[in-house]
Amino acid sequence: MEIREVSDQELRDEWSRRFHLPKGTRLKSAAQASDHLRLFYKDEAKDRELFVMIYLSAQNSVLYTEVLFEGTVNTAAIYPRELVKRILIDHPGTTGVIISHNHPSGEITPSGSDRAITKKIKSALESIDVELLDHVILGQDYFSFADNKLL
Repeated sequence: MEIREVSDQELRDEWSRRFHLPKGTRLKSAAQASDHLRLFYKDEAKDRELFVMIYLSAQNSVLYTEVLFEGTVNTAAIYPRELVKRILIDHPGTTGVIISHNHPSGEITPSGSDRAITKKIKSALESIDVELLDHVILGQDYFSFADNKLL
């Protein structure tokens, strides 16, 4: 079979089959997290930023993953209090999180505002004893704040 004969939906289904992490799967690396996170960036993420959060247990097992905020082509309004609220009300067993957003341009270098919001989120999460384990930026590749010692 040639690649031209495979539909977009078949490709999405195969990606999901290979990289979706079901509840209880233990995350072991930023690369594994980035593969999982890509499933949550819809086709419209090509022209606007989305913000996704993975809720994790004390053993770094996936509890839940969801898109929390949608923005424009080069920004998304992120509210740390909303992250805290979601954890406390909807996912109280959460002890760690991985946050992520995409850069529709494909460039993965974090901006000054990316660094600033990460610092604000980390501080907000510390106030409820939840650890920010990573901030992953997705574009053509991925950038991990943890791997680059920016947390």
